[in-house]
Amino acid sequence: MKPLIAIRPPARGLPRSDRPHLRDLPRARLSAWFAEQLGGPKYRGEQVFEWLHRHRAASFDAMTNLGLADRTRLQAASRIPTLVVDTVLRAADGTRKLRLLTEDREAIECVLIPNEGRGFTLCISSMVGCSLTCRFCATATLGFVRNLATWEIVDQVYRAQTLLTDEAGDDEYAGRITNLVLMGMGEPLHNFQQVADAIEILTDPRGAAIAGRRITVSTAGLVPGIERFAREGLAEDVGLAVSLNATTDATRDEIMPINTRWNIATLLAAVRDLPQPKRRLITFEYVLLAGVNDTVEDARRLAGLLRGIDGQVNAIPFNPHPGAPYGRPAPQDIVAFVDTCRALGLRVHVRTPRGDDIGAACGQLARQDRGV
Repeated sequence: MKPLIAIRPPARGLPRSDRPHLRDLPRARLSAWFAEQLGGPKYRGEQVFEWLHRHRAASFDAMTNLGLADRTRLQAASRIPTLVVDTVLRAADGTRKLRLLTEDREAIECVLIPNEGRGFTLCISSMVGCSLTCRFCATATLGFVRNLATWEIVDQVYRAQTLLTDEAGDDEYAGRITNLVLMGMGEPLHNFQQVADAIEILTDPRGAAIAGRRITVSTAGLVPGIERFAREGLAEDVGLAVSLNATTDATRDEIMPINTRWNIATLLAAVRDLPQPKRRLITFEYVLLAGVNDTVEDARRLAGLLRGIDGQVNAIPFNPHPGAPYGRPAPQDIVAFVDTCRALGLRVHVRTPRGDDIGAACGQLARQDRGV
């Protein structure tokens, strides 16, 4: 058996440029940059911020309430390229998977999921590949190329929203992204600063204005990141989803080698220390793998582990992908696991696969051309 590798280093760092990308900067920092670098009043920086994040302007020329001199200086001193939409795959259930290209021609994916009722949930990525090595996840097979910059995280939202607007045409009721989950490619808490800045930008009332209560950050159990999530206030603003997926260290070591660094007890201790705003539950993701973690005994252990935590369990029947060493449990085994959890007092939601016919479901993001 190959040795367990808990966390991989990136193949390279973030791309560098002699001019800042303005979508990297939250509003206060953008205003300060404008005043310091261009000598203009700070409110001009706030106008630029609104153009970038409320109106999704793709060029400085579109910023029509700025004078020509300001636009010319902005063009010389900074940059605002966007991600390129390379491919859009559409699933039978209305889910879309967007493959986006970065400036250095790396491909990342995000998934647009229609909600019941109104609006869309967008699942976005935080890395090219992933730094972790979870053995049930297709993204882990890509290796870890690099982190995404703040603007690359933010712009996934704008490319997806632009797609919805373009699809609507003359219909004034274009679909709107109302929920964000950082559950795509990568471990968000291992790219903490860029993710935190992206959340600050996306929740800004003068920008995309997405409510923090509608944003969830996922982690595979990076305990220092969870502690920082609490320490720097994100736990009070956005939700956390912990990918647990096992009830014993032996099983979790095997399927999620990060457990060899921070075991279940250490992970759950960090979760218990999180401040929990009223009405916000900690989510525990639990991917059900046939014959691995799907027994009634697992369900009983799970209830014991989570006792006293105000949370809910998302039970996710495994979504197959090429080369995966696991299978999806039989329907009756899923029912037995879930019924046992509920009988023991756990809140459990069974996650219906969305977009699995295009490789867009949980654990399937690996830049593969599947779909209709």
